[in-house]
Amino acid sequence: MKPFLCLLVASLMINTAAASQPTPPDVEKRPHTVTAPFGAQREDDYYWLRDDERKEPAMLAYLNAENAYTDALMAPLKPLQDKLYAEIVGRIKQDDASVPYRERGYWYYTRYETGKDYPIHARRKGDMQAPEEVLLDLNVLAEGKGYFGIDDMDISRDNQLLAWAEDAVGRRQYTIRFKDLGTGKVLDDVIEGVSANVVWADDNRTLFYVENDPETLLTVRVKKHVLGTPVSADVLVYEEKDDSFYMGIGRTRDDRFITIGVDSTVSSELRYTSAANPGEFTVLAKRERDVEYDADHYNGQWVIRTNADGATNFKLVTAPDGATSRKQWTDWVKHDPQVLIEGFELFDGYTAIAERAEALERVRLLFADGRSEFVKADEPAYSMGLSINAEPDTEWLRYSYTSLTTPATTYELNVKTGERRLLKQQPVIGYDASKYETERVWVTARDGARIPVSLVYKKGFKKDGTAALYQYAYGSYGMSMDPGFNQSVVSLLDRGVVYAIAHIRGGEEMGRSWYDNGKLLHKQNTFNDFVDVTRALVAQGYAAKDRVAASGGSAGGLLMGAVANQAPGDYRVMVAQVPFVDVVTTMLDASIPLTTNEYDEWGNPEQKPYYEYMLKYSPYDNVTAQAYPSLFVGTGLWDSQVQYWEPAKWVAKLRDVNTGTAPIVFRTNMEAGHGGKSGRFQRYKEQAESFAFVLWQLGLAD
Repeated sequence: MKPFLCLLVASLMINTAAASQPTPPDVEKRPHTVTAPFGAQREDDYYWLRDDERKEPAMLAYLNAENAYTDALMAPLKPLQDKLYAEIVGRIKQDDASVPYRERGYWYYTRYETGKDYPIHARRKGDMQAPEEVLLDLNVLAEGKGYFGIDDMDISRDNQLLAWAEDAVGRRQYTIRFKDLGTGKVLDDVIEGVSANVVWADDNRTLFYVENDPETLLTVRVKKHVLGTPVSADVLVYEEKDDSFYMGIGRTRDDRFITIGVDSTVSSELRYTSAANPGEFTVLAKRERDVEYDADHYNGQWVIRTNADGATNFKLVTAPDGATSRKQWTDWVKHDPQVLIEGFELFDGYTAIAERAEALERVRLLFADGRSEFVKADEPAYSMGLSINAEPDTEWLRYSYTSLTTPATTYELNVKTGERRLLKQQPVIGYDASKYETERVWVTARDGARIPVSLVYKKGFKKDGTAALYQYAYGSYGMSMDPGFNQSVVSLLDRGVVYAIAHIRGGEEMGRSWYDNGKLLHKQNTFNDFVDVTRALVAQGYAAKDRVAASGGSAGGLLMGAVANQAPGDYRVMVAQVPFVDVVTTMLDASIPLTTNEYDEWGNPEQKPYYEYMLKYSPYDNVTAQAYPSLFVGTGLWDSQVQYWEPAKWVAKLRDVNTGTAPIVFRTNMEAGHGGKSGRFQRYKEQAESFAFVLWQLGLAD
């Protein structure tokens, strides 16, 4: 069949299917009033879709009906979806392995086997020619489970015991298990209801862990478990009473101390005790509102990254052993209003500092003699950061580098000679970087702010205003969305799509003020920036006005919901994955995981000014009778970050009032949480489905 005829037949098939689309589900309304503490009331007809136990028959029936509708509507796109999945998976080197790193005499790495979904964690003693010791084979552990993940593991100081935290549901409520690496036996000790955070003491018998609240999932207590003793006898080490704080544990760079760190959006506090003889924890510096810090210890002193004393973009200070207050801090690397300090790593004779300037990451080397130099980058838009540097007594610094055209790359740099070694570049089968081009452009927002935008497209692209655009952003929590390689996106680029990352306010790409101006009572800037970037790219010829796709997940899903309400005519199709769209109701309910931790991100709606401001942009509350763009909405039934009922209610309400005819689909993964299905291949099936929907709407279905 000739190519033109193939395209015509495919177009007719899809258009015919569109003309006889299945009828979307219609779920009943049940009147419910949500009342704020100061008396304000809102009606929520779909509040009943919330079921914390995930068992309510009518609710499950609705989710299954939406899944069935999505299946029926997208049935004509199944060949395209399968093709996209085959393309994406076909680029993966299935028997790949990570770059090994050395720690306490062993080389550690992760490897995959062909056709298997999960990694194998392994090590070799002395060098990489020694026999392999398999620590954990997740393919075996995941057998028979719809979801499985391990998010933390730690090996005892004598290298003989492994502790790990696993999740078999996707709700991020973990179980700790133990393995004797000498015998290969999994021990009887099991600790449930915890966060993914484990740290051994030096006695090789005592493990510190963080216990979660079973309902809110807040990290509330640090306990220690001695192997072979009942979990019921575990000793309480520390309990956090303020439910606006997260908590985590760790070890310092020199392994002298075990630490407990607590952090809210605007405050931090760190405690430490001897790893050799754990006892009472000493507070490094008492928490103060609007003072954040994190610390590490090496060469007999504390090195602390902090925003204290007006250091908005953070500075580095030092403190002596035994420090207990900020009065003992001494400035070391001073604050720079143009440079954000994001982190640091301590070595013998030098310090590697992760920085950000003009929306680009960089690594600065600061030597003991005061010299300073930067690790060089190779492209105008890229992402660079510190890699695994497990041992501090080395002249070789490992760092990662990537861009929208360069696959993830690990280098090591000799800080004395300047020699650079390529340790590994992510193999991408069939990919030729020379066929694609990346650039960085700047867009002036409506209030004069300059928004950086990272772009990638296939070479030969013409800026003539006819192309399709896929624009992604996040814009919350100070999380920067850096221009890293995404092998799935290649399938869009090869079909002529321009891919853009809008580095909008709410992230931290342009420093801490970029974040501060995109949260709380400045949140509207996040939405304005995204729309202004779209309009500027269309005006500059990067895309046709009627061929723009937008995408975001979680808090980026909130972005999608707000933009869909505020500027629906600027987008042909939107993808909102696990979207946080019922902002006011969720933030009024302290029993929901994460709510109390995030009052300083969104505001506390129990206070009228924040309630009124949030109500103005909350996607669910602002659904109105207008024509909405096509929407692909995804969620996981067991999501603990953004509960499934938020997108469920949003879609139900959209179905009530949407005056347009563009399709809206809602996919619920019944066996997953916030991150979707587990396994390296499963998530690509979900991505292929949303990509197929987007390409259909952009007129690019094969």
